[in-house]
Amino acid sequence: MSGWAAIAVGIVAGYLFGGIPFGLIVGRLAGVGDVRQRGSGKTGFTNSLRAMGWKWALIVVIGDITKGAAAVLIGRMVLDDPWAAALAGVAAVIGHIFPVFAGFRGGRGVATAFGAFLAVSPPAALVVVAFSIAILAIFRYASLMSVIGVFVGFLAVVGLVYLERLAAPYLVFALLTMLAVEISHVGNIRRLLAGTEPKLGQGGGQRPTGAH
Repeated sequence: MSGWAAIAVGIVAGYLFGGIPFGLIVGRLAGVGDVRQRGSGKTGFTNSLRAMGWKWALIVVIGDITKGAAAVLIGRMVLDDPWAAALAGVAAVIGHIFPVFAGFRGGRGVATAFGAFLAVSPPAALVVVAFSIAILAIFRYASLMSVIGVFVGFLAVVGLVYLERLAAPYLVFALLTMLAVEISHVGNIRRLLAGTEPKLGQGGGQRPTGAH
C-alpha cells in the first residue's frame, strides 16, 4: 500500500492507537477510579503520578510511549510510506489529547509524542531525554520539561532532515507534534509565568464536581 491510501490508514490507525486511555484503564485497576477527577484532570503520566504513585504511573507512561511508537512503526514498516508514518505519529498525539474512547478528554500528549519521536529517530529522542532530565532536575516542573523537550525534539529533527538523515515528511511530523503539545500546555505556561504551577508530584487532590 502506498500513496493516499497508506496515509489515510496511517492517520486512522495512529489516532486509534493514541486514543487508548491507559491512564483511565490503569486508574481503575489501581482502585482510584477516573484519574480525571483528580489533580489536573488529565490522563497522562504527571497526573497519574499524583493520583496513583510511581508504580502505576510508570505503567501509564510505558503504555503512552508505546502507542506513539507503534503508530509511527506501522507507517514505516507495515505501510512503508514516510508520509503515513509521519502523520500517524501526529495522529497518535492528537488521539491521546482527544481520545474517542474516553469522551475526547485525555492527556497533553507528551509521552505519546516521545514514543513517536523515538520511533522516528532514536538519536533525536535521546537528545530530548537529556534536555528533559536536566530541566526536570533543575526546576521540577513537568510542564516546563514537556514544552522545552518537545521543542528540542523539533530542532533535532530539523537538523537530521537538513543532514539528510531523515526524510522531509518527518519535519512536518515534528512541527505538528510540537504545536499539538505546546497548545495543550497553554494553561500550564500561563501558570508557570504566574508562579502558580504545581511542581512534580504536587496538586493531586480531588477536583471539584463537574470540573473539566
